[in-house]
Amino acid sequence: MKLIYGILLITLGQILSFIQLQGYLKYDYLKNNLWIPILLGIPTSAIFIYGIKILTKYYNGELWPSRIIGFSIGTLVFGILSYYLFKEQINIKTAICIILSVVIILVQLFWE
Repeated sequence: MKLIYGILLITLGQILSFIQLQGYLKYDYLKNNLWIPILLGIPTSAIFIYGIKILTKYYNGELWPSRIIGFSIGTLVFGILSYYLFKEQINIKTAICIILSVVIILVQLFWE
């Protein structure tokens, strides 16, 4: 259960990070009020810290699994949100990177 909770926190952090860093390109409100994405960095950082803390504890203090899982989730979230919000097409190279991200997550979760 802690593993799922940690992954959910990292996923939420990645979504908020995407909105924080790319949202101003889509939404004029964020473009005209840059202090909103700047302040969004505070709860986003806290979410990442707690997610990493949970994953690191789950993996007996090892840092690499949480970093690799977080990076791979970030790639997935970025691909999905870029497609959904910005209508960016997923080309073969991007699709392969997304598939590799899923494989990396599965390796971290199931390879003991």
